[in-house]
Amino acid sequence: MTRGVFVTFEGPEGAGKTTQIGRLGRLLDRRGIAHVVTREPGGTDLADRIRALLLDDANSGMHTRTEVLLMLAARSEHVENKIRPALVEGKVVLCDRFTDSTLAYQGYGRKEDLAVLRTMNAYATGGLSPDLTLVFDLPVEVGFARVRKGREGLDRFEQAGRDFHEAVRRCFLDLVEAEPGRVKLIDASAPEDEVAAVVASVVLPLLARKGISLG
Repeated sequence: MTRGVFVTFEGPEGAGKTTQIGRLGRLLDRRGIAHVVTREPGGTDLADRIRALLLDDANSGMHTRTEVLLMLAARSEHVENKIRPALVEGKVVLCDRFTDSTLAYQGYGRKEDLAVLRTMNAYATGGLSPDLTLVFDLPVEVGFARVRKGREGLDRFEQAGRDFHEAVRRCFLDLVEAEPGRVKLIDASAPEDEVAAVVASVVLPLLARKGISLG
C-alpha cells in the first residue's frame, strides 16, 4: 500500500513539462514537503542507460516492439527501485512522463494495440497508477519551435514527423476526456508563471486531501 502521492506530467514535445515539474518541486521545497522529482524513460542508473538507447537517433531502425519492451523494462526498474519506495515513505513523487506516454507514443503514434499496451503497462508497474496526471497541451508546431530553440539536433522521437506528433497530442486530449477524475488539462501556451499557478492550484489541494501538510 502506498502512502505518498504520485503525480505525473504528460504532454507533447515542447509543452514545458520539465520546466513546470522543476517549479513545482521548488514550491514543495519551500513548503517543506518531502518529494522526489524523476522522469521517464530513466530515473535510475539502469533505466537511464535504457533511455540513452531509446533516444539515440543512431537507433532509428529499432523495431516498435523492441521500443515498447525497452520502455517497459526501464519503467519496471524505475517503479520498483525509485517510485514505489518513495511512495511507501510517504513522499510526493513528481514524474515527467509515465504510462500515458506509452499509450500516446507507442499506441497512437506507432499504432501498437492499446489494449496490449495497457496490459503490459500494468505488468511493468505492478498495477501502480498516478493519483493525478497533468497534461500540458499546445499545438505541435508551437512545441517544436520551443524544442528547436537553442538546440542542435533532435532525438529519435522528436524526429518522428508531424503526423506522429499530432497523433501523440490527440491521445493526451482523449485521455483528458476519458478520465477527467485523474487527468487534468493545462494550457501550456500561457505564460510560464500563469501555468505554474494553475499547476499549484490543482496539485496542492490534492496533497491536502491526501493528508499531506502544506507547511
